[in-house]
Amino acid sequence: MEIAANVVKELREKTQAGFMDCRKALIEAGGDPEKAYEILKKSGALKASKKSDRETAEGVVGSYIHAGNKIGVLVEVNCETDFVARTDNFKELVRNLAMHIAAASPAYVDRTAVSEETVATLRQGFLSEVMDKPEKVRGTIVEGKLDKYFQESCLLDQPYVKDPGMTVREIIASEIAKMGENISVKRFSRFQIGEGKG
Repeated sequence: MEIAANVVKELREKTQAGFMDCRKALIEAGGDPEKAYEILKKSGALKASKKSDRETAEGVVGSYIHAGNKIGVLVEVNCETDFVARTDNFKELVRNLAMHIAAASPAYVDRTAVSEETVATLRQGFLSEVMDKPEKVRGTIVEGKLDKYFQESCLLDQPYVKDPGMTVREIIASEIAKMGENISVKRFSRFQIGEGKG
């Protein structure tokens, strides 16, 4: 089912939930914004979005070295208190995120990390690919391709490797609902033997 971007945007503005959370809820609700709101409420995405403005000044740097020592990841994940940062659940989340980064190789934490110049270049490239399509659908196709790029390149938009039915953002949102604190991925570095050769 295709959901219009403006409907997703309206639900986002009403709920402050993530774009993908809103889109998924609308698809599940058959396009009905009121039902989608209830779905978001039950899923914990609303609880997570209410906490998203709270400062995350504590946390841990987690690491993961893949079998064979060819891929390594460092990731900084923040939360609100040192108490939560020391819990096994939080440490497990950080380790799982590091493992996901090793497997899925994202380039950015989220869409806000992608420069406007990069987005403009991508949009122009995608537009040149669809010049043979009718003019009225070009914009929609380009936005769809851009959205797909973000889903592949941005950690929070990627399907979670341990549960591809959910995005990394949704996994973090469910942990926020469980732990009762805002959680954010600050940054990460992924190293792979053989990359970066001159």
